[in-house]
Amino acid sequence: MLHLKNIGFSPSETGHLLSEARHLGQDCIIRDCRVSTKYVEFDVSIQKSKIDELVKKLKPIAPLDHARLVFEEHIPKEDAIKKGMIYFNDERFWEAHEVWEGVWKKCYGDEKILVQAIILIAAALVHFQKSENSICLSVLDRASDKLKNSSGSYHGINVDMIREKLEMIKNTQKISLFTI
Repeated sequence: MLHLKNIGFSPSETGHLLSEARHLGQDCIIRDCRVSTKYVEFDVSIQKSKIDELVKKLKPIAPLDHARLVFEEHIPKEDAIKKGMIYFNDERFWEAHEVWEGVWKKCYGDEKILVQAIILIAAALVHFQKSENSICLSVLDRASDKLKNSSGSYHGINVDMIREKLEMIKNTQKISLFTI
């Protein structure tokens, strides 16, 4: 995963950015692009020895902020929840989604439904970063349904605040980012 600095791009430019990155980085696979307020995020498959070369090729788009090898992590549940929160609050929604899936696999009953709702919110915001707003709204609606029977706090995540944010987005049909 490459995170370039966002030097003024918006999610509506993801298609153009992905096309440009694929043109510049012809000798690797660039699967996807997402735009947050901080980063232009690319999912890439490349040999580790060629990452510096790719970063140089992508420099006309924006300078590198950081690169990260993404793999399924096996970390304690509490640590994974906190790591997901850090990613979420840094608008790295895809990574938050991935980390929280590991938590979800370890949950049962109502907790599993709550964690699934949180994962859906991160997934929805991935679609927002790709300017797929109708998909984002649909997934947020599914997350809201799963949160109907949840309240209070879950490992430091304010479930009531999230429900209120989702209700506001549903009522206005205007997607807004928030931290948890």
